[in-house]
Amino acid sequence: MNRAPAHRTPAGPLPATGAWRAGDPVGRRRWHRSGRPLPLEHGGELPGVELAFETWGRLAPDRSNAVLVLHALTGDSHVAGPAGPGHPTAGWWDALVGPGRALDTDRWFVVAPNVLGGCQGSTGPASVGPGGRPWGGDFPRLTQRDQVRAESELADALGIGRWALVVGGSMGGMRALEWAVGEPDRVAALLLLACPAVAAAEQIAWAGAQVGAIRADPHWRGGHYHDAGPGRGPHAGLGTARRIAHITYRSATELQSRFGHFPQEGEDPRYGGRYRVESYLDHQAAKLVRRFDAASYVTLVEAMNTHDVGRGRGGTRAALGRVRARTLVAGVDSDRLYPLAQQEELAAGIPSADGPRIVTSASGHDGFLLETAQVGALVRELLGPPAPA
Repeated sequence: MNRAPAHRTPAGPLPATGAWRAGDPVGRRRWHRSGRPLPLEHGGELPGVELAFETWGRLAPDRSNAVLVLHALTGDSHVAGPAGPGHPTAGWWDALVGPGRALDTDRWFVVAPNVLGGCQGSTGPASVGPGGRPWGGDFPRLTQRDQVRAESELADALGIGRWALVVGGSMGGMRALEWAVGEPDRVAALLLLACPAVAAAEQIAWAGAQVGAIRADPHWRGGHYHDAGPGRGPHAGLGTARRIAHITYRSATELQSRFGHFPQEGEDPRYGGRYRVESYLDHQAAKLVRRFDAASYVTLVEAMNTHDVGRGRGGTRAALGRVRARTLVAGVDSDRLYPLAQQEELAAGIPSADGPRIVTSASGHDGFLLETAQVGALVRELLGPPAPA
């Protein structure tokens, strides 16, 4: 019999939000605090923007060795390193960053910001707004371009005029593409993983179902729940959103091979028990609600839905033609969320692109996170061999 491990829900009371908040352990975070408002693409502005970020390695005197790593929807700045105070999970690309790894921190200065609108230290719905209370549902709508503008200000503050490499997958790939199109002189090399040039109708539909689940939760309160106290956040809605999303992140083949039609150990679905795949999704939901914020999830998903690199630039082909960076485009062969046809469009439109390269994985969209040996080889290809000793 094909057995899967039991998945247990973490114990203890749930906070209203899993966001990092002032007074929590800082961990490895640093902050860039802008002294000026950030204008937004949809109109209006954000005052007092803060971006949390982490760095590894040392910036060269000529500032030529900086690499920007951009996280996906529920990621954060903690790309590498163990879990611990301030960091509820270990680094999400830990195998890629460090001495001797693809992003060799003896050679490269790696920078990873928490995205604007996120919930792990950067300005977002859980942050204190102008009235002295959390922004909540009053947080303005963002686009990928707003987020890149904030990251550009971080680069300015660090004295980085040009990135040796910008790399991102999924939502991070969308921002990496916006960097290369909107700031073409600031990106020397570009690695786009499992992302599109424009959000497709099906992707917007999946996202809409997730946002709908959160907003239907009676504890949503129009997004104003952050000070409601333990157990009173929209946990059920966020958990449902995570279940929906996670189905799109993994392949049908993997789910079948891991879980099949088997009931969870000790449970009988005929009498209200769960199947193993349901237990797995429950586990993923329970983990996320402890480390993420529902309003940030809505903000970021809606920003992803606006993704269209050709908006206001004469269309997709004209926009992709602005990329000057040496570019690799890669997709996951089993990805059903952002299928290979979308990476083919990117590779065909970017003048210097080589690809699409294929990341072979049974894991679906999450292959860009899990297949670190294959992704690391692409990073090394762009950055070149180490300098002679």
